[in-house]
Amino acid sequence: MRNLLATTALAALLLASGAAAQTPSAELAKPPADAERFVIMSPGGRHGEVLYWTAADGALMARMNLLLRGQAWDEEETVRLGADGAIADYRLRGSSPQGDVAETFSVANGRAVWKSPIDSGSSAYTGPAFYLPAGISLRGSNLPIERLVSGGADVALLPGGKAHAEKLTTATVGTGANAQTVTAWSITGISGTPFAVWTDAKGEVFANIGGLSIIRAGFEGDQPALEKAQDAALAKKSPELARTLVETPAAPVAFYDVRAFVDGKRFAEHQTVVVDKGKIVAVGPVGKVKFPKASRIVDGKGMTLTPGLWDAHMHVGDDYTGPSELSLGVTSVRDPGNNDALTQARRERRAAGELLSPHVYSSSLIDGKGPNTAQIANVATTREEAIQQVDAAKAKGQVGVKFYGTFDPSWVAPAAAEAHKLGLHVHGHVPAGMRPGEAIAAGYDEVTHIYFVAMQAMPDDVVNHSNGIQRFQGVGRYAKDMDLNAEPMKSLIADMAKRGTAVDPTLVVAESLFVPENGDLSPSYAPYVGTLPPTVERGFRQGGFAPADGTTRADFRASFKKLVELVGVMHKAGVPIVAGTDGSGLELVRELELYVEAGFTPAEALAAATSVPARLVGADKHTGTIAVGMDADLVLVDGDPSKTIGDLRHTRLVMMDGKLMEADKLRAAVGVQGRPAFDAAE
Repeated sequence: MRNLLATTALAALLLASGAAAQTPSAELAKPPADAERFVIMSPGGRHGEVLYWTAADGALMARMNLLLRGQAWDEEETVRLGADGAIADYRLRGSSPQGDVAETFSVANGRAVWKSPIDSGSSAYTGPAFYLPAGISLRGSNLPIERLVSGGADVALLPGGKAHAEKLTTATVGTGANAQTVTAWSITGISGTPFAVWTDAKGEVFANIGGLSIIRAGFEGDQPALEKAQDAALAKKSPELARTLVETPAAPVAFYDVRAFVDGKRFAEHQTVVVDKGKIVAVGPVGKVKFPKASRIVDGKGMTLTPGLWDAHMHVGDDYTGPSELSLGVTSVRDPGNNDALTQARRERRAAGELLSPHVYSSSLIDGKGPNTAQIANVATTREEAIQQVDAAKAKGQVGVKFYGTFDPSWVAPAAAEAHKLGLHVHGHVPAGMRPGEAIAAGYDEVTHIYFVAMQAMPDDVVNHSNGIQRFQGVGRYAKDMDLNAEPMKSLIADMAKRGTAVDPTLVVAESLFVPENGDLSPSYAPYVGTLPPTVERGFRQGGFAPADGTTRADFRASFKKLVELVGVMHKAGVPIVAGTDGSGLELVRELELYVEAGFTPAEALAAATSVPARLVGADKHTGTIAVGMDADLVLVDGDPSKTIGDLRHTRLVMMDGKLMEADKLRAAVGVQGRPAFDAAE
């Protein structure tokens, strides 16, 4: 779920659609021996394949098998083109972690009609337009891109929107007789931000490169070079954003008559906050705070000034993640695992003023080797290699290490000891076969995801397979029955509070997986409907995982309710809670709304996205609060989050290191057309 503003096939891999029953694997089409093969891969290994062929009747066929960290997809596509070269008939069959993926589209008598697990609709069909499926569609999604590349003109999309392509760069792949030149294109209009696709000399899609890549078989070894070339080409556009979206004030800035969240603890009415040369130089009641006559005055009447928000769990996807997060008021990000080389490159470009980005506090993700290895992991196969990976994280300039589900439990203590010796923060998923209490005793400073905290009370079979689908299905089945005031949860919570072990709950992830049925509008995204491309907004109605046999959606919803309650109980006990999304960032305020539902006051919820994460990474001496001497990382929002925490969505001005940015301009730069609604029902 790296960047939910992107709805390409790759970005949609974790958002596949579902329903009650699915076509059995044995009934799906069998690819012929000469089918064109694509490999789904990552630095963590191979995750599956896609095969393309043309049926005897001319239909374009595809078959995909994918296993990603215990989540399995098995799908078949059938595509028939019309006389205009666009899709005239489309069929998707098979299964995903969310159930049936069945989807259809057809054009007849001047009308296009579609039905997916999340929606259905129709529209007049008056000219070539390419249907973009709601589920994973590799071949179907490639067709409008191939038309863009070959035709040179924008392409109309259904259910709505237009796609546009710009050439980025070229590269040579393969060797000898297999050598060929491929071209990277920047595609806009399909996702919330531009994304890159590689095509061959025929204009056919050759590869999608990223944290999870799909590349033509036989060229897997070219993936790193293509990723480097792609990133360098996209990076050329970033300095312009850094120049045009940021203003360095020539005089002090006075935020006058604001409601200010001061000292990381409380809201104070009718305050003036003065900033000069990147620092907060005065804070106090209106009339008592003096500022130079030449100051730039920002009238904040009726508005609220908060510290810059933190997204404590954001896997930075590309250069557009920066302005996207800043538009939401996020001035600091914790990236708990990414392509380390790209992280280092972005850090250097930001320092040189060539990349507009929040402050990023990054960790190296370290995992063991197996079928559920994380796709962006630094892989260790021995205890010694695990320790070496920790040393490498320090050398790369990371602030922490994140251990993952296939990491050997016996490696945690020595690897954590090495990390602590080097001053690195230790956090992560809890390795399969280990419970959170054991991970904390072995050296974890923080547990990632609320469902791993709940693993303390899960049956052995769930714990032993928690690096796969059981971290969702098992918790969805059993969490509802946890007694948070009895063992084993009672002692775990008390121990975490005593040690100061933090939790990054990402309740919004659990909500998205446990609560919605297909077609339900996610509360994380409801306020943004009408501001993003139709293909993006369609994904707002993706349902959760299909409950396994013997469980129901009601069970999952009851378990999610218990997870929310668990966050509240931990907070009341004194366990540090930090707010992160593991998504696009749009979900951050929803995360805080869930904290308020769990019993936090609005001030306590806001602290979880400001002062608490700053303290967790050791940055609290210079950022995270509004106080004299602190860095001027600030957000001016329209509304009163002291009463309605959701008002934090309504950013108007963002200040980072004393430099000003208009939220509306930041939104426009990443493809957001307008401000979010104050009321999702509007």
